[in-house]
Amino acid sequence: QVQLVESGGDSVQAGGSLRLSCAASGYTYSIICVGWFRQAPEKEREGVAALYGGGLSRYYADSVKGRFTISRDNAKNTVYLQMNGLKPEDTAMYYCAASVPCRTSAAYAWRESLYNYWGQGTQVTVSS
Repeated sequence: QVQLVESGGDSVQAGGSLRLSCAASGYTYSIICVGWFRQAPEKEREGVAALYGGGLSRYYADSVKGRFTISRDNAKNTVYLQMNGLKPEDTAMYYCAASVPCRTSAAYAWRESLYNYWGQGTQVTVSS
């Protein structure tokens, strides 16, 4: 059973930065296909960033391209989401999700049904 634990959420001013972490445990091998999703109040959950293709390919939502970066540390089995230039519209609960075994790709990076493990979420609040 894979467990995912997110951390790093906080309240920041617009233009600030945060780094979210998603620590995986309970799986012998490195988690290689991971997605970050977010859900703002009264909005549907949306995909933000994803790792796939053996963990070498990255995919981003248009709204975060150039500001957010997804990366991984295999030794720690942790995936990060570096968020720079934060905007009030980035305010949301952020979730990481893993597809084990990997079934995601660029075409299906936001297909939530392909992610079979989810973390509990970490809150990001950006004030103007």
